[in-house]
Amino acid sequence: MNETSYETFFKGKKITMLGLGLLGRGVNVAKFLAELDAELIITDLKDSTALAPSLKQLTKFKNIRYVFGEHRFEDFKNCDMVIKAAGVPLDSPYIAEANKNKIPVEMDASLFAKFTPATIVGVTGTRGKSTVTHLIAHILERAYPKHVFVGGNVRGIATLPLLRKTKVGDIVVLELDSWQLQGFGEAKLSPNIAVFTNFLPDHLNYYKGDMRKYFDDKANIFKHQKEDEVLVLGEQLLKTQEGRSFLDAKRKGGPSWVVARKSIVPKSWKIKIPGEHNLANIACAILACKELDVPKDAIKKGVESFVGVPGRLELVCTIGGVKYYNDTTATTPDGNRAALEALGAKNKKNIILIAGGADKNLDYTDMAKFVHKTVKGLVLIEGVATEKLLAKIPKKTSYPVYIVDSMRDAVEAARDFARYGDTILLSPGAASFGVFKNEFDRGDQFVKLVKNI
Repeated sequence: MNETSYETFFKGKKITMLGLGLLGRGVNVAKFLAELDAELIITDLKDSTALAPSLKQLTKFKNIRYVFGEHRFEDFKNCDMVIKAAGVPLDSPYIAEANKNKIPVEMDASLFAKFTPATIVGVTGTRGKSTVTHLIAHILERAYPKHVFVGGNVRGIATLPLLRKTKVGDIVVLELDSWQLQGFGEAKLSPNIAVFTNFLPDHLNYYKGDMRKYFDDKANIFKHQKEDEVLVLGEQLLKTQEGRSFLDAKRKGGPSWVVARKSIVPKSWKIKIPGEHNLANIACAILACKELDVPKDAIKKGVESFVGVPGRLELVCTIGGVKYYNDTTATTPDGNRAALEALGAKNKKNIILIAGGADKNLDYTDMAKFVHKTVKGLVLIEGVATEKLLAKIPKKTSYPVYIVDSMRDAVEAARDFARYGDTILLSPGAASFGVFKNEFDRGDQFVKLVKNI
């Protein structure tokens, strides 16, 4: 498709958007389509009060109609296309209604991929995809200035509007979660360069405990690659049943693949982001950039100047000798463990951990054991995950355990126990819904409270 064909494609189309949300992606997709003279129906289960910040940005458009607090089957019958938000249930009756009426169901990132002439680097994995995405972009921006864009599962950024900016010769780095990759699967598309960091238990509430279904969505990052395209595979995947099954299938043919081993990261490089897990992330970024012909010296400079991503082991500040880290995006026990291993002192317990929250049908046995061995103090935000964690932690501990219902109380409780040389770490190992709007809201509240100390 030529660079302007998307404008003709969307003009006058009747489009139902399933989900608007508050993170900015839905709003920016709606703006883009409305400006192209599409006729939109936006339907969301939240009411107009909850969605007020998003709706305020769309007030000038007369070609948008809204349905709040419900979805109506009629809106999935008489339209040209449905664009669904990430996280819409696999068994949604409204998607089934669209399919029954032979109406195409699309998603933001995969719809962008259909039209863009740019090279796409896609990054997925249970952990590390944000860091790898932004590290690749950081390196590329220094090697190819003004030709690199970031999209996908990035806060506040919609991918579809990047069609206005991207051209032949540009590179777009997309962070892709399993939900967005559903769209790639339905479109039978995969990125030109695919990076699959690792595969660990997550979102089992959504996948009803079925890890295979979770992997199948993730695997869309490489399922439809062409012969001249490449997959960068994190070495942890080789240790999983799903990863071994993948290797058996790939040995029978298809696009080439390379394994990103931590050992390829030179020990002499001065790396700013902490933790053994980040060596695995850096290895993935190195191999992806090599596939894009970035010189080794440019890769080294990019890695050494990269300071990380907000909400991922983010050092907020140091107050009175106490370091405060925001790791709100650690929404699984594996993410929590990586943070504790990265920041824990060798000879003493130095971490006051703020953790817990809502459950995603995950097992907290190992997290409870590791937390019990590691922390100096434990502050838990109420929720089902917290209840599961507490059930596994011994009743009598050598460290204090607080249960709170707000971030303000969590920070105050952690501060009461922290001393010079300690670390207060927000690394929940759990989801945020219930007490917070989302994981970013949880991190924002933590950062604001810390900076106001």
